[in-house]
Amino acid sequence: MYRIPFNRPSLTGREQAYMAQAVANGHISGDGAFTRRCRELLEQLLDAPCVLLTPSGTHALELMALLLNIEPGDEVIIPSFTFVSTANAFVLRGARPVFADIRWDTLNLDETQLEQLITPRTKAIVVVHYAGVGCEMEAILEIGRRHGVVVVEDNAHGLFGAYKGKPLGTFGPLAALSFHETKNFTCGEGGALIINDPQYIERAEIIREKGTDRSRFFRGAVDKYTWVDIGSSYLLSDLLAAFLYAQLEAREEIQAKRRRIWEYYAEHLRDWAEAHGVRLPYVPPHCQQSYHMFYLLMPSLEERQALIAHLKTYGILSVFHYQPLHLSAMGRRFGGRPGQCPVTEQVSDRLLRLPFYTSLTEEDQAYVVAAIKEFDHWA
Repeated sequence: MYRIPFNRPSLTGREQAYMAQAVANGHISGDGAFTRRCRELLEQLLDAPCVLLTPSGTHALELMALLLNIEPGDEVIIPSFTFVSTANAFVLRGARPVFADIRWDTLNLDETQLEQLITPRTKAIVVVHYAGVGCEMEAILEIGRRHGVVVVEDNAHGLFGAYKGKPLGTFGPLAALSFHETKNFTCGEGGALIINDPQYIERAEIIREKGTDRSRFFRGAVDKYTWVDIGSSYLLSDLLAAFLYAQLEAREEIQAKRRRIWEYYAEHLRDWAEAHGVRLPYVPPHCQQSYHMFYLLMPSLEERQALIAHLKTYGILSVFHYQPLHLSAMGRRFGGRPGQCPVTEQVSDRLLRLPFYTSLTEEDQAYVVAAIKEFDHWA
């Protein structure tokens, strides 16, 4: 047991009451009253034509791959520095992932190297807004348009972040959200698919309902429903939607707390970081971040590991993040090799994530910062 864990789910106060209300409603499977509330609220806040809740962000990505008709032989460009679900959703459809390196500053997909990865087989470019900081969407969308390749978003970190004033998750025709317990807004496990291009809505509803036109049946558009397409069960239980709705209602309070936490780390570690060659997160002025995480880029792997061990002696859990997908066992099966994405490889060795959750107090942060400043195992 750590005195300060890396993550702790934080309640806003209404979650249990709303879940009890879902039970009282007599509808705890998918697409109940709280699912509709979440959907309508997200559509309004993001100005999106349709948002469909899913059991996880992974399922939202899988639904995305099905809607894009990804097939064996297709290539999909993804950053190597991302969670495995970004790749798996497309590999499950038979696609070959093509790994892109990331930028040094934001740790997002490096748009200057994107064009050389595009081939006649490229079916999609998947961007990941790392730490809730937007990718360079203008350049990426222009490259996609020039080559006739669709650009979609894995926005697991970035809900309520923005790029040049436009919400993350609203640039491509499709975007995935995550409501995993480590995210700003959570229901334990959960996700959503944002559909910005209305042409995908009807088929998305069918695929999400096990390949049936059940949604049209519930709206009275057909007198019975039947099997009309491939699909799976991609509905979130209304019990979890009730939990999530309480979190979304308190979005301004949650984001204000997370902003305070992020700014406390930045302010109190700035001089220490500069003195020791440690890099703090960078947010370009045209990006509004989502305050999802705070990380340190240590000078070396050895110093990163030593700091993790040092903080552990103080009862503080800090963690590393993504391992390069192109060097994983699966990534090597798709041609991944050392040196292919050099920035990803260095960042993966050096990045350390600090405890970051909505209920983290300033007193706890002061303890973390003091422990960091006690670290003296520099190379």
